[in-house]
Amino acid sequence: MASSDNQKLSLFALTSMVVGSMVGAGIFNLPGRFGTATGPFGAIIAWAIAGTGMYMLARVFQALAEKRPDIDAGVFAYAKAGFGNYMGFLSAFGYWLGSCLGNVFYWVLIGSTLGRFFPGIFGDGSSATAIIVSLIGIWVFHFLILRGVEQAAYINTIVTIAKVVPIIVFILILAFAFNHTQFSANFFGGVDMPAKPLLAQVRDTMLITVFVFIGIEGASVYSRFAKERSDVGTATILGFVGVTGLMVAVTLLPYAAMPRASIAGVQQPSLAGVLELVVGHWGAVFISIGVLVSVLGAYLAWSLICAEVLFAAAKSDDMPRIFARQNGNRVPANALWLTNIVVSLFVISTYWSRDAFNFMLDMTSVTALLPYLLVAGYGILLARRGEGYESTPRERTPHQIFGWLACIYTVFMFVAAGLKYVLLVAVLFVPGTILYVWARREQKLPLFTRVEVAVFAVTLIAGLIGAYGLLTGSITP
Repeated sequence: MASSDNQKLSLFALTSMVVGSMVGAGIFNLPGRFGTATGPFGAIIAWAIAGTGMYMLARVFQALAEKRPDIDAGVFAYAKAGFGNYMGFLSAFGYWLGSCLGNVFYWVLIGSTLGRFFPGIFGDGSSATAIIVSLIGIWVFHFLILRGVEQAAYINTIVTIAKVVPIIVFILILAFAFNHTQFSANFFGGVDMPAKPLLAQVRDTMLITVFVFIGIEGASVYSRFAKERSDVGTATILGFVGVTGLMVAVTLLPYAAMPRASIAGVQQPSLAGVLELVVGHWGAVFISIGVLVSVLGAYLAWSLICAEVLFAAAKSDDMPRIFARQNGNRVPANALWLTNIVVSLFVISTYWSRDAFNFMLDMTSVTALLPYLLVAGYGILLARRGEGYESTPRERTPHQIFGWLACIYTVFMFVAAGLKYVLLVAVLFVPGTILYVWARREQKLPLFTRVEVAVFAVTLIAGLIGAYGLLTGSITP
């Protein structure tokens, strides 16, 4: 798609892709989600776990970018290289599906943000009007991206700069208003904190930490656009460190401005509600504008990533060849069409959801976990085998440690998510396997190895259990 230097992405542009992917909807919801679950003490523990786990994953992405520069569109390609064709497909499909669900969440958040000012029209973001507006927005972006990936990536860089400003203003105002007495009173949750153990408090915050870190692989996905291959790993670490600092500040500072119960009670996006309580109504308006800019920018970044994952998977014969076709602007048009059709169907489905806002957020988080787990696993395998470490053998041990810690963290996230979300993801994976069968038939290759038959059987059983739960009402979206 990019054949000359002026079409390649610089370190700054790659870092912007990471920041643009991560600083989206999630950061604007952190105060309310954390305030509902825990006080500063639990929040600090949650960020220590999430930050350490995601830093390990970032180091794995950095190591793989350096040791396997031949692998492009890294997320699913690493899984295929390490664990075979079907696991590579599941990683690609899961990552793509999670990106689609994340894009649905963005539109729900846009609707709920507008609902703060027009409650009778947009409601909580899943009203009929909100859905119609979302569908219009989806297809406006669709045709914008069809004009060219490079132009869309440039727009994302500009939007990334613009949307960070409201967050920094929020942090500065809350830092100026810091009340040590109030922070101390909230430290263990305050007088109105529901009675639950610290572990449960931390667990209740973990899925949103996964959500806000999704996008850490943005530079890796676009590695084939990089001017310098080494920029991919550098951009990943730079984006991670910068965004983590913003998220921790946004989470902890509100505890020093008001009681925890007040933070828990504000309407989403809670960043707007908190600033409104501190400075007045203009604060809610200011942050809400930032939300709209931020979410639209993040939606652009994730639409690019969705299409790129399907395109790259089709180019490597892991998806049907139809998704490898490009239009005259070198955009994977068929992949983009499928993505936005699926996003549109999920947006329409939110009309019948009891809590579309949090459901889509949590589903997005869980679908990202399998690709992350497989990437971490491949990082371990590569370091154990010594592939790419011929000139740097001393790096093998620390890189194995990074991989193992990232694996442990990801498994912990699966446990924290709970069985409900794992089963619901399996429900979506089972019909998705049709695309894998289609691709294998095109190449006249056998469907599964013996190990892959077992993996498919487990996925099928979990999907059937999840479908039965949905039909009987024992599992509710």
